[in-house]
Amino acid sequence: MIATFSTRRLALAALMACSAPVALFAETPADTLVVADAIDDIVSIDPHEAFEFSGVDLNNNLYDTLIELDPTKEGELIPGLAESWSVDDDGVTYRLKIKPGITFSSGNPVTAEAAADSLRRVVKLNKTPAFILTQFGFTPENVDSMITAEGDTVVMKTDKVYAPTFVYNCLTAGVANIVDVNTVMEHEANGD
Repeated sequence: MIATFSTRRLALAALMACSAPVALFAETPADTLVVADAIDDIVSIDPHEAFEFSGVDLNNNLYDTLIELDPTKEGELIPGLAESWSVDDDGVTYRLKIKPGITFSSGNPVTAEAAADSLRRVVKLNKTPAFILTQFGFTPENVDSMITAEGDTVVMKTDKVYAPTFVYNCLTAGVANIVDVNTVMEHEANGD
């Protein structure tokens, strides 16, 4: 009985190999670029939760941050949604002026209040990548007073003095992608 079962399996495998569609062995045409990637590490595509390679790569192509890294000049910061940024003489108050005339895909305007709402959401959700922002003293209890909007400017007050380049570079991270919180809340479940 065992020999018969093994013989049947071997015969079935040989039959399947011989009958495989020819297309499986076709070559890619010379004028075709095939791009493939394993995306089985995605936990979430919410930029305030995603922290694995594929999710962050996806979100970097869908969302913008206030400050970006220049892809042509290693380590240089360039405007993202903010046209300018500065730190006050106190060393803890950061001001990021939003570019005018930008809208989310929903049509809602990207305002300083919208950007502040988005950054506050990161802290309140407190998902895995939130530490990138919470290390500056932001907590769910204090973030509403520490990240605010004044007209066209996002104002962030850190808990102590940090190197401004460190703060700015953290704002280029995927967790600092600015989302349209108004649209997010239209799909609210369990407080978010």
